[in-house]
Amino acid sequence: MGQIEKLLKYQEADEKLLKIERETSGSEERKNFAQAKNFLTKAPEKLDSLEAKALELKTLAEQLVSKYEKIAEELSDYENLDELVDGGADISFYKKSVLQLTETIKKLKNDVAALNKAVKDSEEEYQAMKKKTIAVQKQFKEYSEVYKAYKESKTAEVNAVKEELDALAKGIEAEVLNKYNEKRSERIFPILCAVKGGRCSKCGNELSLAGKERIENGKVTECENCHRILFKE
Repeated sequence: MGQIEKLLKYQEADEKLLKIERETSGSEERKNFAQAKNFLTKAPEKLDSLEAKALELKTLAEQLVSKYEKIAEELSDYENLDELVDGGADISFYKKSVLQLTETIKKLKNDVAALNKAVKDSEEEYQAMKKKTIAVQKQFKEYSEVYKAYKESKTAEVNAVKEELDALAKGIEAEVLNKYNEKRSERIFPILCAVKGGRCSKCGNELSLAGKERIENGKVTECENCHRILFKE
């Protein structure tokens, strides 16, 4: 039996293992486990980010309040305008200053209110994220156990296929098997494809003259396009 025939038997057994791997990868047990793990991996960074955002907003709000208080104090200096009027002073300049300060303080008041709301929203988001993180931590423990049990239920089946593959691998040259496993790791499957009409049956690429000659001589040949191992039916 040539190397290609042995590889085809190996691939046939390997397809059973691939099927189990795909079933495991697409199972609800793994999806729940992976989603919870992914959430918990990102949660600390997210919580730190929300905490920093809340602190930054609080600092900005405090700065605006301080500015507001200073302008309010400055505005209080104009409380005695009536006395200036009675004294015959020209208060047009003072009126203009009062209007400017009043507009500024009004805007600051709105800005402070908006920032305080942003601080509140940020703190609520942080608390919600913290609460969700605690809930997911509990779920993760449950999902881990369920996923572990699911994988263990597949152990006997996986081991049986691996034993079959080990037995078949003994008749395959190391270089050829390494090439197969390299392509397997690249998620290429099937790895071996028949040549039909001088073309790769998987991607349709026509073989070069050298490639056709190698196929005729029963040598291991790769498709120049999709890089699968080719064989003549």
